[in-house]
Amino acid sequence: MKLLIVDDSSVMRRTIEKHLTNYNLEIVGMAKNGKDAINQFEMKRPDVVTLDITMPEMDGLTCLDKMMAINPEAKVMIITALSDKYTGLLALDKGARGFLYKPVNQTDLVTAFDKLLKRN
Repeated sequence: MKLLIVDDSSVMRRTIEKHLTNYNLEIVGMAKNGKDAINQFEMKRPDVVTLDITMPEMDGLTCLDKMMAINPEAKVMIITALSDKYTGLLALDKGARGFLYKPVNQTDLVTAFDKLLKRN
């Protein structure tokens, strides 16, 4: 399975990458904003995406809409510092398959990815 990591923080992108090494995921790209994410999503066709909400150029919810229009089967995990429930519900309503709040730790990420990829 191919993974695209989208976050405006390089530290967060590396953290996600580091914590997901136990999965059979090929990291096909990393994007620091929604615009870049859509370009990579169209070119590389990832199966799984981690997506931040608050980013420059294009926010995560707009990005999620565009990704779902391109491939509604993609499994998108929202990882955000925004802690309002409405944003999380909105993201799930738009097609995201999971939602995590920052700061994320390895346990939360692994648990969420086990659910996302239905690995028990």
